[in-house]
Formats: sequence, structure tokens, C-alpha cells
Amino acid sequence: MHDPNDHHRPLRVGSLFSGYGGLDLAVEHVFDAETIWFSEINEPVARVFAHHWPEAPDLGDITTIDWNLVPPVDVLCGGFPCQDVSTVGKRAGLAPGTRSGLWSHMAEAIGALQPRFVVIENVRGLLSSPAIRTSLKGDDDEQLNPDPATLRNLEPNPWHLGDDATRPLRAAGAVLGDLADLGMDARWIGLPASLFGAPHPRFRIFMLAHRQDVVQDTASNRLHPRRRDAGPGEGQTRDDRAVPPGHRPCAQRTGWLAEQERRLGDAVVTGRGHLHRWGRYAEAIARWEHITGRPAPAPALLSESVGPRPSPEFVEWVMGLPPGWVTAPGHSLTANQQITTLGNGVLPLQASTALQIAMGSDGTRR
Repeated sequence: MHDPNDHHRPLRVGSLFSGYGGLDLAVEHVFDAETIWFSEINEPVARVFAHHWPEAPDLGDITTIDWNLVPPVDVLCGGFPCQDVSTVGKRAGLAPGTRSGLWSHMAEAIGALQPRFVVIENVRGLLSSPAIRTSLKGDDDEQLNPDPATLRNLEPNPWHLGDDATRPLRAAGAVLGDLADLGMDARWIGLPASLFGAPHPRFRIFMLAHRQDVVQDTASNRLHPRRRDAGPGEGQTRDDRAVPPGHRPCAQRTGWLAEQERRLGDAVVTGRGHLHRWGRYAEAIARWEHITGRPAPAPALLSESVGPRPSPEFVEWVMGLPPGWVTAPGHSLTANQQITTLGNGVLPLQASTALQIAMGSDGTRR
């Protein structure tokens, strides 16, 4: 049980659309926090999350949750479904009745729980797909949606969101508008995973919103999640937060992520073995092997009946996860379920670095 008056407790995280927990790993790492509940409707995927966060209950379907009964959190994070805003989908957009329209339920959770921080992740298409905004609960102002909301007449610049009221909003503009209606300021950034050494582009949008009463250092333009008053006998501080000795609630889950961050700037020399095995991909593979601290698994499973298919272990490695995070036999996922789970996930190193940039950090951890 968390005591809200305990100023030395870690920040509490609530997780929505949780998947295998890639975004949660980044949030716990950057905020020195712990996830206390999650919401995942896919039962096989929820087994993976529950294994790594055994004390966090699954609240289930986000559309049926009574937020008045949910424990409060300091950070709410989630990557709502991307199918209708993805550039490879039908581009139905952020609208009621679509999978991506489940964002409205996340917005409802933000309004009810009033977290200090909100972290959102989604695909590049969030910048180019149209949106139809739905009125938030208790909002008496009519929110007009110019018609028709097509890709051709969207506001022209994907980074100047909501500047032209006569143009239909992009999906990202609708999300940012809802956050503003909820009394939150937001920063957002788009980054490819390859910028952090991953052997694939995987461009993603990250948003960090904060309540207007959250402390911000105007001199350095940095957000400070928490300032704990150091008490007698407490250990060294990190990011101005006193941490009691030995009290590292997420250290076992995210210690490897700190190691990846430390290896980011290292020079990597490609050996003859890499060139022989990987050819033109040798440099990218060697770099990611160094950052993740382990060799790349075989990329494909060979079968005479169905031909080659992607290896779940290789996809897990590509996503920068520890071995077995999704593919461990104890999760009882089929190979197809493992691939689906991994394909819909978040690369933790990419997310953690994006959050540090959004907070105004220089990317180094003290």
C-alpha cells in the first residue's frame, strides 16, 4: 500500500495499453518510479507484463474502468492503438469508433486521476492523420471539426499543430489540444530508433505533458519530477532527489537500460566475422550488439513446410530487450503471439532518451 504522505516513496506509474512494458521501463528509469497498475486487454500480452510487474494488477479493458475506484498515480503513460493513424493503415484517423479513438478513454483517465505527468508514445502517422475531436466530460463548449477532414486539407505544417483554426486538425494536434483542455502543458519530439544505435529506423512520436503546478527550473528549462527532502541517514542524491539506501524499486528491471545508455557513445569496430555473417548490415549489427551487450540471435527460423520466418528472439534483440523478456517459455506464448507482441512494442532506450530530451536533460544520468 502506498502512503501519499510518504515523500520518500518512488513516483507511482499507471500504465495504459501496456503491451510488454517497453514504455513503462523507460518511465521507471527516467522518473525513478514504479508501476502500480496496468491496463492491457490482450490476455497473452498481459501475461508478459504481469510476469515482470507481479505486484501490479491488470485493470483490464480501458473502456470499462471506473477511474473513481483506481489508485492515484504521479505518472500516467500509454501508447494508444496506432492502427488508424499509421501510415501503413487505412488512415481512418483519430475519431470516435476507431481503435486509435481509444485515446479519448486515456484523456478521461487523465481528467479523473490528475497525474503530475503524462507520457504518450505513438507512430509517425500521428503527425499526418486527420482527427475528429470528441468533447471531454464536463466540457460544455462545442468543439467544431471543419469538414471534410481529409489528408489534402490538413493544416500544412505537422509541427505547427493547431495554429490554423480553419484547417482540420492532425491527430497529434487533437491529442495536444485535449491535453491543454485538461490543464496540462506538453512537449513532444519525433525520433528514429536508429539515432540511438538500433539497426532499424522505427520513427516514433513521444509526448511529455505535465500539470502546470509541476516544478520547472526556468533557468535551465528542465522539468523536475520530484524534489525529496533529504533526511538523516539517506544516501546520495541523483537529479536532486534523495534516495534512501538500497531503495531502488525498479533497479532490477531497468539496470540494463542504464548500461545501454552508457554504451551509446562508444566507438565500435566491425570485425571480419560480422562482415562475413551480416554483409552490408555488419556495422549496424555490431553497433547494436555493443549497446545491448549481447550477440545478435539468428534472424530467421527455417522450416521446409512454411519457409523462413522471423525469429522472435531476433526481434526481441532488435527491440533492445533482455533475452527472454517476451520469448521466455514460461509466458506460454506461441511464436506468432511473440512476434505480434514485439511488433507492437516500444524500444525502451529510444523512449528513455526522448523523455530526457523532453525534460530538458542533457542525456547524462548522475
